[in-house]
Amino acid sequence: MRCDGHIPDNWLLGFLVSSYAVVGRLDVSKELLADVQCNSGVGVNAAVYNDLFNVLIRQNKALDAVFLFRELIRLQYKPVTYTANILMRGLCRAGEISEAFKLLDDLRSFGCLPDLITYNTLIHGLCRISEVDRARSLLWELCLNGEFDPDVVSYTTIIGGYCRLSMMEEGKLLFDEMIRSGTVPNTFTFNALIDGFGKLGDMASAQSMYGKMVVNGCPPDVATFTSLMNGYFRVGKVHQAMDMWHEMNKKNICSSLYTYSVLVSGLCNNNRLDEARDILGLLNEKDIVPQPFIYNPVIDGYCKSGKVDEANKIVAEMEMNRCKPDKLTYTILIIGHCTKGRMPEAISIFDKMLAVGCAPDEITVNHLRSLLLKAGMPREAARVKEVLGLNLPCSTSSLKKSYHESTHADVPVILLQTSG
Repeated sequence: MRCDGHIPDNWLLGFLVSSYAVVGRLDVSKELLADVQCNSGVGVNAAVYNDLFNVLIRQNKALDAVFLFRELIRLQYKPVTYTANILMRGLCRAGEISEAFKLLDDLRSFGCLPDLITYNTLIHGLCRISEVDRARSLLWELCLNGEFDPDVVSYTTIIGGYCRLSMMEEGKLLFDEMIRSGTVPNTFTFNALIDGFGKLGDMASAQSMYGKMVVNGCPPDVATFTSLMNGYFRVGKVHQAMDMWHEMNKKNICSSLYTYSVLVSGLCNNNRLDEARDILGLLNEKDIVPQPFIYNPVIDGYCKSGKVDEANKIVAEMEMNRCKPDKLTYTILIIGHCTKGRMPEAISIFDKMLAVGCAPDEITVNHLRSLLLKAGMPREAARVKEVLGLNLPCSTSSLKKSYHESTHADVPVILLQTSG
């Protein structure tokens, strides 16, 4: 193409540079950029660099992207703020906060001025690694310098960070400071506080925030109601939790997978198994792909109450809905059938568990083997013992911990994107 006197345009250059980076040939991408930058009068468009850096960040190569950025600057590349923000986002996602601050310190020397998105990205990165006080200090620095006014994203990110650490007093103080500054909170701001208060069981504060949310004209969404339901279930107020569920439906707000998880586990924890089962039935009518952690609390509840036949029916419904049982599902069923003395069925479930590639934990194997010996089934006990020769995973206590975490999972509070 060059021999015929045609100069590649930036679209073709960008296509080639990104394509080589995608297949791991960053060396060729560098050569192309250096060649065009040094030997062409056309120059390289910022979009070419942006696409390349985005490719590297998607490949979890944020440090490589920054190293290349610095190399290009030595070749007289003049960066723009948008490009720097891409790198900043990549470093923060990778937890490379120190490198992100180094880049911030160097930006001005590159002739590139940081903007509010740059600082919001750093604030978000600090909150991701639970350095929320440091993020707040950066917010104060912004306010003192007067270069930028923090926006709703700046405040909400830090408020959300405090709420995730259960530091509700700090979160509420910052919320009040935000109001005094004239920054208007949005739905995400209120959701962070409602979720935080709910997880601590402070439903008076959570409900107060919900009231302020409505007064301020912020429409509640699925995360709002899911957090309120979760909070009421935690303190045993099932009636109020279900009121939130009905109010959400009246507002025609679609439930999420986590909404159903909170509903089902909350009802099960309050011994309302039949109602939890009814909620499972609603999944058939919704465009939601069910997951095992929604079904497991009901299966566990029926097994613990001795109704293993009902538990088996739930598993059958689960499989009909194209939701495969997981390791915890099988473990619950095995223990439930053993407790009822239904050893042949427990063995059958154990075999199915192995057949689908779910390796049981050591305590489950030993428990089943012990009960088989007591039931006068030494051959089956010996066969189960053979499984101990395999590399078995965590103990049952760890599995139960995993179950508790999955069924009481933190309801995600989705914050606004801080950049790009």
